[in-house]
Amino acid sequence: MAEKAKILVVDDEPSMREFLTILLDKNGYTARAAASGAEALILLKQRHFDLVISDIRMPDLSGLALLENIKQQDLSVPVVLITAYASPEDAVLAMKNGAYDYITKPFKVDDILSVVKSALGSRQEKPPAKDRDSFAGIIGSSPEMLKIYDLIQRIGPTQANVLIYGESGTGKELVAQAIHQHSKVAENAFVPITCSAIPENLIESELFGHAKGSFTGAIANKTGLFELANNGSAFLDEIGELSPLIQTKLLRVLQEREFKKVGGTETIKVKVRIISATNKNLEEEVMAGRFREDLFYRLAVVPIRMPPLRERKGDVPLLVDHFLKKYSALFGKEVQQISSYALEVLMDYDFPGNVRELENIVERGVALESSNIILPESLTLSGHRPGRAPAPEEQAGEHDGFEAMGEAAFDIGFEQYITDIEKKLIQTALARTKNSRMKAADLLKMSFRSFRYKAKKYNI
Repeated sequence: MAEKAKILVVDDEPSMREFLTILLDKNGYTARAAASGAEALILLKQRHFDLVISDIRMPDLSGLALLENIKQQDLSVPVVLITAYASPEDAVLAMKNGAYDYITKPFKVDDILSVVKSALGSRQEKPPAKDRDSFAGIIGSSPEMLKIYDLIQRIGPTQANVLIYGESGTGKELVAQAIHQHSKVAENAFVPITCSAIPENLIESELFGHAKGSFTGAIANKTGLFELANNGSAFLDEIGELSPLIQTKLLRVLQEREFKKVGGTETIKVKVRIISATNKNLEEEVMAGRFREDLFYRLAVVPIRMPPLRERKGDVPLLVDHFLKKYSALFGKEVQQISSYALEVLMDYDFPGNVRELENIVERGVALESSNIILPESLTLSGHRPGRAPAPEEQAGEHDGFEAMGEAAFDIGFEQYITDIEKKLIQTALARTKNSRMKAADLLKMSFRSFRYKAKKYNI
């Protein structure tokens, strides 16, 4: 028997939400309602939906803004917009931003059901991971990322616990969300928690909950992460920061699938998939005695390594294009391109902050840029750039023959003499930096713009 299509209805009018939910349920669909765009975004992060039907005019987040957010996360989800205040401008904007259809109120029951059927039928089978530039909100088509996409598709439907490790800013939470979206419990909750962001004396309560009166300030019963994530997925970020006591309690949850709240007496049974992440080397932490070995093996049934951006430089243009579109729309600008020289600057950079740093660089670039194209001058990079100091043997003899060249200047003239010196310095700097213009400009203590001008002038 085919699984029912899941539809999210978003409308700030209770009567319309109720009408559409009942109508869809009666016609063989599974409908869920949200009273606002903000509530819809929360549900979309927690569950998978096959279709979204949203009102346009809502007080906190309009249907058009909701559409934009949805399309940034998953282009394959069709969105149907409905409104009682039809305008040609809204219709054009809705279709331009990727809405499947635009319907005006009042509408006939048969009309809305026909659009729903057509929209659901429009969802084509997703292409194999190897044919993608993105996957479940993750941007990249490098061999390293394609392997991760394939792994997500294979392990998603299983209940295996997953440990995602990699440097900060590599997108570990996006991978965790993708695993949940491809699981058999995608319609259930995905509950994230950052272990390092919670004080040690509160982490136990956040994970397991607490009973009223169990400690000072516990004025009511609290539901913990594991109970919230029951029959779904719990994402524990920076898991290497957990104390030995919490590690022991977490191990019990993984082994027995049960726990007690802080100060509670009732045993709570749960069925939760644990997806964890760390920027530490947990194997080294185990060897140093700071992380339980038995817990490590329980968590890392399937380990996934997120490569740093410097190891997948081929994805930089794709990521830049994605962030350009995102922040141009957010800031109301028309910055849709990056110059070849600016892209070269980024390709030469090592990105110690990984994808998160690249996003911040592009965001600042769009905010600062006054034209419709990002130029090198609009890029703000950290002080760290790859490069090296000249070796002593390279420094030695750099000025050998200077006096001979000075003598030559009297023969060829001052202008030609200076030209030859500049050209030679630029060629030497490029040779030392393996033809990286950005590094060569740094080496010569020149602005990138001046270096580019000189290189062009001398046809280098």
